[in-house]
Amino acid sequence: MKGGLPMANKKLKLLYLAQYLQEETDERHPRTLQDMIAYLERCGISAERKSLYDDLELLRLYGMDVQSVRGKSYGYFLGDREFQLPELKLLIDVVQASPFLTQGKSMELIAKLEKLTSRPNARQLRRQVYVMDRVRTHNERLYYAVDGLHTAINDDRKVTFRYFDWTASGGKSYRREGALYETNPVALCVDRHYYLVAYDPAIQDYRHYRVDRMEELTVSDRPRDPLPADFDLGKYVRRIFDMYNGRTETVRLRFDRALINVVMDRFGADGHIHPDGERIAVTAPVEVGPTFYGWLFQFGAQAEIVSPDAVRRDFARHCQAALSAYPDA
Repeated sequence: MKGGLPMANKKLKLLYLAQYLQEETDERHPRTLQDMIAYLERCGISAERKSLYDDLELLRLYGMDVQSVRGKSYGYFLGDREFQLPELKLLIDVVQASPFLTQGKSMELIAKLEKLTSRPNARQLRRQVYVMDRVRTHNERLYYAVDGLHTAINDDRKVTFRYFDWTASGGKSYRREGALYETNPVALCVDRHYYLVAYDPAIQDYRHYRVDRMEELTVSDRPRDPLPADFDLGKYVRRIFDMYNGRTETVRLRFDRALINVVMDRFGADGHIHPDGERIAVTAPVEVGPTFYGWLFQFGAQAEIVSPDAVRRDFARHCQAALSAYPDA
């Protein structure tokens, strides 16, 4: 067609060019005008060098950080992006470590994150990806349950679901003989598991439910009941998790120096850490209870609770109770 490309093709050319820069270029992998011409030809669009100069300038005006670099010939690449490579690696690490996601869902999300950088960088990320075979949910429905609960909370609607406990044989025992729960969702919170905080007007108080133990979750058409104005979500969450983690006390501990990295990982800025003879002493706020005792127990004689005496005695009883399961040892 005389006078250049039809208008539709001109618009497509810009879109294809933007996609090419997004997917195929980065600072270490610039592409020449000839590379772009060849790519556009594969897309069924002819292009000339002069028109590409204009197109690249239009993309700059639009806000894309199109940069040029001099080599044997000029190369072009997309510089600033929504996410830089270290940020994407951090997000991928979070996805990898999440116990809430199945292995399949983890890999699906990682593949989507990789599309936010160039293909060469995505290949670099892919070589670093290893979804560990740790204990993680096998319940793909959890992902969609969380989405449904967010929708219900944002839209001020009730939800219904069945709720179960695990049995000793690995089966499910449904509460209320399998009858549906209907409740008013307030918030989702995370502490190793997803929990729904919901308001129950029958008792004029709040309840919490493990989201991974819900089934047949449905967002209702019924509006949520009015919530008390004085509800303190932070206070409630601390209360329910303290119930599992134990009371908080300031505890003085002593560790072998070989455990300094472990001590820093556990207490960090919350702990006052200093040398104590051949060992190191730590004074820190601790959630006293089975979770903390289990962590401390793994170090054997390399770790010791110094004070307070009540916590020291409670830990000793915890150890003795564990040993009582092995009378013949």
